[in-house]
Amino acid sequence: MVKIQELYSLEHTLAKDYLLQYEYPWQALKGIHELILQLIDTLDEHYKQVSEGVYVHETAKIYPNAYLGSPCIIGPRTEVRPGAFIRQDALVGADCVVGNSTELKNVILFDHVQVPHYNYVGDSILGYYAHMGAGSITSNVKSDQTLVVIQDQDQRYETGRKKVGAMLGDHVEVGCNSVLNPGTVVGCNTNIYPLSCVRHVIPAHSIFKDQNNIVHKK
Repeated sequence: MVKIQELYSLEHTLAKDYLLQYEYPWQALKGIHELILQLIDTLDEHYKQVSEGVYVHETAKIYPNAYLGSPCIIGPRTEVRPGAFIRQDALVGADCVVGNSTELKNVILFDHVQVPHYNYVGDSILGYYAHMGAGSITSNVKSDQTLVVIQDQDQRYETGRKKVGAMLGDHVEVGCNSVLNPGTVVGCNTNIYPLSCVRHVIPAHSIFKDQNNIVHKK
């Protein structure tokens, strides 16, 4: 369950047509910058340019001390809270929450994603209604700086990239203070226990208690 159309409901992102070009989500990471620049030209009059390369929907709420780097797009009714740091290359959907001290870089957040408290999300794609608990982060670079490989039991996928964070399917819940290691893929409707250290591919409809204790939801 690592393919884009297995992980995501594509009608819930402006990136739908872009993602359909690829089989696996990590393949799409390389073009997020260019994607956002192209999408800017297609936005309707309800999106307002607030600075160079930064477009925010008129119904979004941006607190004064949040930082929005270029390029980025913030969707309808999304809330970007005090101290949020959107570095660059962030496509944030509708009804999202980007919280206090949360940092985003090179990401696609589908509609209704919540990264509300002290989260780092880099080089990652978070599906519809994905939620990261307080303090949970995506680690996007291996400690030895080698290229990231996606490991799904006996299947290995060479990404060819030094930076790959996490691919979270729709309705994934990540518990507080968890670390998603480089190249983690979490299938739809899966729950990650708090304080978890997660790596490789986690099946859909599962409960991750630890790496050796993953149970299927009944």
